[in-house]
Order: sequence, then structure tokens, then C-alpha cells
Amino acid sequence: MPSATWFGQPRGLATLFFTEMWERFSYYGMRAILVLAMVAAVETGGLGLDDATATAIYGLYTAAVYLLAVPGGWVADRIIGQRQAIWYGGIVITLGHFTMAVPAVPTFYVGLVLIVIGTGLLKPNISTLVGELYPQGGARRDAGFSVFYMGINIGAFLGPLICGWLGEKVNWHAGFAAAGVGMLLGLAQFHLTGRHLGMAGQHPSPEAPAARRRDYIAVWAGLALLLAMVLSALGGWWVIDPVRLAQHAVGVIIGGAALFFLWAMLFAGLDGLEKRRVGVIAVLFVASAVFWSGFEQAGSSFNLFAERYTDRMIFGWEMPASWLQSVNPLFIILFAPMFAALWVHLARRNLAPSTPLKFALGLLQLAAGFAVLWVASHAVMAGDKVLPTWLILTYLLHTTGELCLSPVGLSAVTQLAPRRMVGQMMGAWFMATALGNLIGGLIAGHFGQEALAQMPARLATIVWVVGGTGLLMLLLARPVARLARSPVEES
Repeated sequence: MPSATWFGQPRGLATLFFTEMWERFSYYGMRAILVLAMVAAVETGGLGLDDATATAIYGLYTAAVYLLAVPGGWVADRIIGQRQAIWYGGIVITLGHFTMAVPAVPTFYVGLVLIVIGTGLLKPNISTLVGELYPQGGARRDAGFSVFYMGINIGAFLGPLICGWLGEKVNWHAGFAAAGVGMLLGLAQFHLTGRHLGMAGQHPSPEAPAARRRDYIAVWAGLALLLAMVLSALGGWWVIDPVRLAQHAVGVIIGGAALFFLWAMLFAGLDGLEKRRVGVIAVLFVASAVFWSGFEQAGSSFNLFAERYTDRMIFGWEMPASWLQSVNPLFIILFAPMFAALWVHLARRNLAPSTPLKFALGLLQLAAGFAVLWVASHAVMAGDKVLPTWLILTYLLHTTGELCLSPVGLSAVTQLAPRRMVGQMMGAWFMATALGNLIGGLIAGHFGQEALAQMPARLATIVWVVGGTGLLMLLLARPVARLARSPVEES
């Protein structure tokens, strides 16, 4: 690898840091105004959709981003390599944002499809490339990923501030264009500084030429099928009901995940310990899906709550509702190092909680965040707008819950999955996040202005479901951890 360093890390980390920072700027910047633009009146440049349709589209979009990470990793591994996947993925993302900047309904949906495809190529492979900078592994690699994670959240913090202000104060398409400019900057610096990556990710895994041709045929066939579906929908040859599509997609993912875990347990040739560990992953999968179904309402129902029911006036100036989307990444930047230090501190004293226990804590904090909004909803029912502090406190609790669950879950899968099935298990793990996004989008559709009277009851239901799942995980933490013979600790 090249000898140049960046704050003690390989110089190539800076290339990936800023590429991912700008990609997350574009993703979270656009996401911050996505639902707001869809429900806005046509006269103001919006799509004029009802809440249920808009949030279902939002759920489908965010779920598809995670689902396409699986074929995106496959394309890089077998055909073009990680470097090319990041480059072409970034180009497609940029085209998607600029397509959405064109004020027309067809370009809006085509842009979303392009962003999903591009993110599916870029997102999994840039993380893989970070790992390739540290062939020796060890603590230096962990530190490199921590730096990389900060780049993600810096981009996620800045995106809503800039794209959100342009979208809400100028027009929605200006916000979408700003997201495209961000990804363009990421592409430019990736191209100009890519030499610092050395040979990392330059080539796919060795493949026989015949197999490579079959892979190309599969990719082009898949793209052709997707293009035909998009064109036929835009041409009115078949009508898509986003709510029903999201509902069916939930069933498909649940069925697919259940079949995968059953196959792994019964037909994958695993020994007893491996089967028990796959069972632990399956339990964590369910808890993860429940968590993300609540957490990912940040860009949908919480965003609408900020716009409609939150007093955002500051000395006579109204803060954009989308700016509150920057609170979570800001808290991540502030608290992630503290949580990492906390787990290490507890581990040194043999007090570290098991992975199932950390999941339980994450779910209980998520429920507490919804309880905060439940209290605020009573003031909204009385006809008042509430201060932003209610949403900020909710985001604080959800962020601490995320830090107990998200990085811990990724670590647990890599530790528990049978060595020959790590990639498949990681793909299944992303399915839990996709499932949570879909369910969250469907739930958010029930918080519209026409259903204001039911808001406290629906929030209370979420508190009981999420909190109940957390309590169940709390009760099961010790026996679930025992299935793997020892508590699963975060690496």
C-alpha cells in the first residue's frame, strides 16, 4: 500500500472519507425534503400527494437502497471491482439527483430509481474498500472505520442544512440539485485522489471468462427488466399503488427472510453450534426490524410533525423543518466516541452487556423517544404548536438507542455467522433494515392531518409495541446469548 498517511491513517482513507461524506450529504440532504416535497401542493412545486402515499413511497425508496446493496456488492465482487462500482455508482447517483431537479413528475420518479441503483453500487463497496486499506487488521483498522464513520455523519449533518434550506426557502428542485452538486464534488475528489488507494479494489475476484460473461448477461437482463417496468409505469400501461406495493413488499421480505433462515438451519450443512448462532442472528433480525421501523420515521412522520406542529420561529425567522434532520447525525458525532469508550471500559471489568441486552436497551430507548412525542401530541391536540425541544429530545433518545443497536448488530453478524456464509448473512441483515424502512413508511401514513385525533393513541401503540419488544429482549437476553455458548460482545 502507499506509504503516505493522513492523521496516522493510510492516505487512501481521506479519499474514501470525503467520497462517503459527499455521498451521505446528497442522500440525507435529499431525504430531508423528500416527503415534504411529495405532500406539498402542486402550486408550490410539490406533488400534492396524500400522507399515506408519500410515506409509502419514502419507505419503498429507503428500503430499496438497502436491498440493492446485496446485488451491488455482487457486481463489484464478480464483474467490475469495488473502485469501478464506487465510480459508476456515484455517476448514477448524480444523474438521479439532477433528474429530480427537473420540475416534472416522471423525472421525479426516474431520479429516485437512479439514486437507488447508484447507492446500491456505491454504499457497500466503499465500506469494503476501507477494510482493504488495512490488510493487517487490528486496532488501526478499527480506528480507520471510526474516522470513516465520522465522515458519514458530517455529510448527514450538512446535507439537510443546505438542501433543506434551498428546498423549503427557494424551491424543492433547487434542494434536489444541491444534493447532486454534493455527489459531483465527491466524484471529483475520488477521481483526483484515487491514486492514494493503490491497487485496493481495482479488480474483481478471479473468475473464469465464461462465468464472467454469464454475470454480465445477468446484470444487463436485470437492468433491461427494470427499465421496462419503469417505462411501462410512466407510460400508464400499469398503475402502481405505492401503499399496496409497500404492503406486499413487507410480506415478500418477511417470507424471504424466514425461508433463508430455515434453509440455513436445515439444509446448509451447519453443525450444532453454527445452527444455534444462526438462531441468535434470526432473533436479532426481528428486533432490528422493529427498531428500524420506528427509527426511520425520522424522515417521514417526524419530518411532517416538524413542519406542521412545531414552532420553528427564531427571532421572527422560521427555521426550515428539514433542519431538524441534522440533529441525529450531530448527536452521533458527539456520542459515538463516548459509547465506544463505554463498551471498552465495561469489557475491561467483565461488565460488558451481551449483544441481546444491548438490543433490548436500544429498543427501550426508542420507545422512550416515542413516549416523549406522545406527551407532545396532547398539546398538539389542544391546537398548540410545540417547541423543537420535544423532537430534539426524541432524537437524542433514538440516537443513544441507535448506538446500542446498529454498530453492535453489524459486529454480531460478522462474529456469529458461519465463515462460509458471512456475506449471505450480512445480506440478510440488510433485509431487516429494509423491512423496518417499509413498515416505518406504512406507519407514518397514519399520522396525517386528517387523523390528528388518533395521533396520541397511535403513538401510544408504538410505545407499547416497541417497548414490549424491548422488554421481551431483556427477558431473553441471557438465554439467547447462551445459545452462542458465551455472551456476544461488540468487537
